[in-house]
Amino acid sequence: MDFQLSEERQMLADMLNRFVRDEYPIDVRHKAAEMEGGFDPAMWAQMAELGAVGALIPAEAGGFGGMGEDIAVVFEALGRGIVVEPFLSTGVLGATALVGAGKDDLLEEVVAGGKMLALAHTEADSRYEMSRVSCKAEGGKISGQKSVVLNGATADMLIVSARSSGDIDDEAGIDLYLVDAKADGVSIRSYGTVEGGHAADITFDGAAGEKLPGGYALLEKVLGAGVLALCAEALGAMEVCKDLTLDYLKTRKQFGVNLGKFQALQHRMVEVTIAIEQARSITMLAAGQFEADRLTRERSLSAAKNLTSRVARLVSEETIQLHGGIAMTWEYSAPHFAKRLTMIDHMLGDEDFHLYRFQSLEGAA
Repeated sequence: MDFQLSEERQMLADMLNRFVRDEYPIDVRHKAAEMEGGFDPAMWAQMAELGAVGALIPAEAGGFGGMGEDIAVVFEALGRGIVVEPFLSTGVLGATALVGAGKDDLLEEVVAGGKMLALAHTEADSRYEMSRVSCKAEGGKISGQKSVVLNGATADMLIVSARSSGDIDDEAGIDLYLVDAKADGVSIRSYGTVEGGHAADITFDGAAGEKLPGGYALLEKVLGAGVLALCAEALGAMEVCKDLTLDYLKTRKQFGVNLGKFQALQHRMVEVTIAIEQARSITMLAAGQFEADRLTRERSLSAAKNLTSRVARLVSEETIQLHGGIAMTWEYSAPHFAKRLTMIDHMLGDEDFHLYRFQSLEGAA
């Protein structure tokens, strides 16, 4: 495949990679994760000023990107720093739901870093099934509970999936609603996640919501954009794990020679490198087909998530094992990348879920 980026996207990638490398080392990331809300608002504003948020949103909605390749470029750079700022929740899951919904003023504030969004979709018993929604919408009032809402406690507006008709797992009858996070009837409980992120459980008790056009098809595209972002973020994190491990093998000595001299370890690193390139190929395919028809898009996304999750587990395990004891220390960066890669596998569907989904979509094709 041709991985060559356009001149504009290459400039964006270079700028973001340089910023993450120079301004977002692991200690800065730790300090941001420990702040109230789980990220640094000043860093978020700075990244928004650089255009990192605008690149995730189409030009007609106030941004200057929004294509699959734009999402991949931004999130691979973010993955190199395992950035905790709310790009996924606001710039992808939230903003994608509002494009074409007549909310351009709100999206302009999002692009500028002034407003934050969160998608409240997952429910405690839904597993990864996209259409399993029990939260109810009656007369514009939302009632029900949502679990593990990324950055839900810091969002200004919530995009909530709710059902107005049909059985609990029917695709028909599901719509997305825009809800003010501070409205009456909204109760939020925030907590940290294992890799340093933040999420929330949210209860809606007759909260007022504004219905967004698009129904289940919109929800599917929103979640698809999130899957693509996670695959690209995993690529960036895996590249860092590979580089850290290679550097360690070149400098750590055993029996008087560098570990990198042992052929068995060289073979393992070759396997890691090949696996990452396979994940890159399938992620770029998914990015290129993000604007294709629904079946093509969703098949590519599920294939990418399945393979990327498997490769991420391989890279995480090899990184920890080849580093030895140092890979279990808080001060070293490698274990934090490994934890983030583990979390990515479980977000928006793990490898088993997407394998089953790919098979179902393939059968439909």
